[in-house]
Amino acid sequence: MVILYEDNHIIIVNKRPGEIVQGDKTGDTPMVDELKQLVKERDAKPGNVFMGVVHRLDRPVGGVVIFAKTSKALTRLNEMLRRGEIHKTYWALTRSLPAEPQATLTHYLRSIEKSNKTLVYNAPRDDAKEARLRYTLLARGERFNLLEVELLTGRKHQIRAQLSAIGCPIRGDLKYGDKRSNPDGSISLLARRIEFEHPVSHLPICVTAPVPDERLWLELEALAAGTESSNIPTE
Repeated sequence: MVILYEDNHIIIVNKRPGEIVQGDKTGDTPMVDELKQLVKERDAKPGNVFMGVVHRLDRPVGGVVIFAKTSKALTRLNEMLRRGEIHKTYWALTRSLPAEPQATLTHYLRSIEKSNKTLVYNAPRDDAKEARLRYTLLARGERFNLLEVELLTGRKHQIRAQLSAIGCPIRGDLKYGDKRSNPDGSISLLARRIEFEHPVSHLPICVTAPVPDERLWLELEALAAGTESSNIPTE
């Protein structure tokens, strides 16, 4: 587990695809428990260690996750999340190009618990919640493309479902229409950056996760930065 930022009140880590943030029916050890144990041993804490879950990422997704080390920080971060004051930016790899290089998407989403899938509608429905995101095409490769996505609302599977709805399912995401799985079971969606005001010190915090150590990711990142002109490898 890689810690990207830590102070007395919060800890921000780089989640690996396949890890779970908090416990679920699989019984696998969640990151929150691993962090409690890490802090307890590292800091030689005699009693129970507080570790609060602020938000989650889907199991096959990697990237930045915030945890609260104090109840004060957890309460304030939860309120900031509710007010939309924690800004999340994602990177996604898609096989298809979106119709526009930049756009804001608005859909209406309904989560189906039995299938663990989110349905997408173009018009409002009583049983669906409005979902909005803004995407920008950062790099165009021979076979894959890099999109930057800013979440404007927070809904279950929102990015996966909305990109699929415009014909751009995320690489490796069979649940939402991609044609081939990734070898490690991940999907090519990265919680790239998180920005917010520290809940206690009120200083600005901006933490960025590195892209996966994979040739495709690295070359698309270089293309986005304008430092690479070679073709993106095919599969």
